[in-house]
Amino acid sequence: MDTQKQMHRSEMTPTGAGLKATIFCILTWVSLTAGDRVYIHPFHLLYHNKSTCAQLENPSVETLPESTFEPVPIQAKTSPVDEKTLRDQIVLAAEKLEDEDRQRAAQVAMIANFVGFRMYKMLNEAGSGAGGAILSPPALFGTLVSFYLGSLDPTASQLQTLLGVPVKEGECTSRLDGHKVLTALRAVQGLLVTQGGSSSQTPLLQSTVVGLFTAPGLRLKHSFVQSLALFTPALFPRSLDLSTDPVLATEKINRFIKAVTGWKMNLPLEGVSTDSTLLFNTYVHFQGTMRGFSQLPGVHEFWVDNSISVSVPMISGTGNFQHWSDAQNNFSMTCVPLGESATLLLIQPHCISDLDRMEALIFGNDLLTWIENPPPRAIRLTLPQLEIRGSFNLQDLLAEDKLSTLLGAEANLSNIGDTNPRVGEVLNSILLELKAGEEEQPTKSVQQPDSPEALDVTLSSPFLFAIYEQDSGTLHFLGRVNNPQSVV
Repeated sequence: MDTQKQMHRSEMTPTGAGLKATIFCILTWVSLTAGDRVYIHPFHLLYHNKSTCAQLENPSVETLPESTFEPVPIQAKTSPVDEKTLRDQIVLAAEKLEDEDRQRAAQVAMIANFVGFRMYKMLNEAGSGAGGAILSPPALFGTLVSFYLGSLDPTASQLQTLLGVPVKEGECTSRLDGHKVLTALRAVQGLLVTQGGSSSQTPLLQSTVVGLFTAPGLRLKHSFVQSLALFTPALFPRSLDLSTDPVLATEKINRFIKAVTGWKMNLPLEGVSTDSTLLFNTYVHFQGTMRGFSQLPGVHEFWVDNSISVSVPMISGTGNFQHWSDAQNNFSMTCVPLGESATLLLIQPHCISDLDRMEALIFGNDLLTWIENPPPRAIRLTLPQLEIRGSFNLQDLLAEDKLSTLLGAEANLSNIGDTNPRVGEVLNSILLELKAGEEEQPTKSVQQPDSPEALDVTLSSPFLFAIYEQDSGTLHFLGRVNNPQSVV
C-alpha cells in the first residue's frame, strides 16, 4: 500500500480512456513496486510457458477433431446447487495454495481490478438502475477470459488486449494461458471465503454459477466446457429454442436459474435476440455477516436526495474501525472487517450532490490508492440493511466502450462449438447480502456505545461500497447505493 501511495492522486487518469491507458496504468504500478530489482514481466506467471508453446506449435500427434456434445434440454431434471458443498471445495483448494499460486492470484487480481474500474464506468454510462449499481470485477473478468479461451485470432488478441495484457504478434509466450487465469480466479475466490477456515462460525459465502444456453443444433466442445469448470464447478450447459418466442425463452431461463439456485435475483424480463445461438450468463451470490451489528427496531429515514427520503430497515454496531475523512475531496471512508483479510469499504460524500464526482474520482482508476491506514478508533456505525441485486448485459458495456463488435457476429469464437456461435446476451447477475451478526461479538474490544470518544457515523444518504480481500488485493465488488428500497 505504501508503494501505491507514491502515485499522486491528482494525476490519476479516469478509467476508460482506452486500452493503452489501462495497460500503461498497470505497467506503471508494477514498475513502482519493482524498484531496483531485476525486472520480471508482471504477467509472467499467466503466460504460456515455452514447453507449452512448443506443444501448441508442433504437436507430436496428428490433431483429431475435437469431441463435442449437444447440451440437454433446459427442462431436463437438474439437482439444485449445494452452496455449502461449493464453499467447502473452494476452502479445501485455497488451503492447499502454494506461493506461486498466490502470486498468480495477485497478478490476476491486479488486472481484474483495472478491468473492473473500466467496466464500472461503462455501466454508469450505459445507465444503471435507479437504486444504484453493482459489479463484480472477478466475475466479469472470468466471463471475458472464458470467451478468450473459446476464441481464435483476431478475436483472441483483441480480448487479451481488453484484459489489459499486451500481445506481441507471433510470440506464443506473450499469450495468456486462459487455464492458468481461470484457476487463479478460483484461488482469488477461495482466499475470500477462507476467513477463519472451514470451522468459522460466520463464514463468508460466495457462489458462482455459469449458464451456457444454446440454440438446438449447436454442439459445444468438451474441451471448452471442461476449461470453464476451472472457474466454477456449478456449470449448466442447456439447450432451448431461442428464436421462436424470445420472451418465453427468457422466462424459461429465469425459472431454471431460480430452480437450481433458489436465489432471489433481479433477472431480465426482455426477450433474447432471435438470431442468437449462445447466451453466456454468470450468476454470483455473496453473503457476509457483520459481527457485532444488530438490526434497529422499526424503519429509519434514508435521504435519496436533498428533498426525498424513504423509510428502510437499518443495522448498527459499535466497534474499533478504521475511519478517515478527506477534507480536500469531501468524502469519508470507513473500513469494516468481514473476516481476517476481507473488508467492507463504505465511502460517503460529505454532500449528496457530490456523489457523482466522488464516484468518478474514486472508482475512476484505482480505489486502493485512496485507502489510508489510520489507527482504528471507536465508531458507532449505522447503515441500511444491504440486500443488493443487480444485472447487466456485458454486450451493452462493450457497446458503450465502442467495442460492440468484439463479441458480435464477426467474432471468431470457433473454439466454443462445432460451428461459430452467434452470441446474444452476456449476463452478469449479482445478489449481495450483508446481514447483522447479532449473536456474534466484535472481533476486537470496543468502548461502550455511550462513551464520548465513540464517533457516530450514519449512512443515511447515497454512498459507495466495495468488498476488498487483502491477501490477493482483489476488489470483489464495487457498488453504489442510491435507494436501499430499489437496489439495484
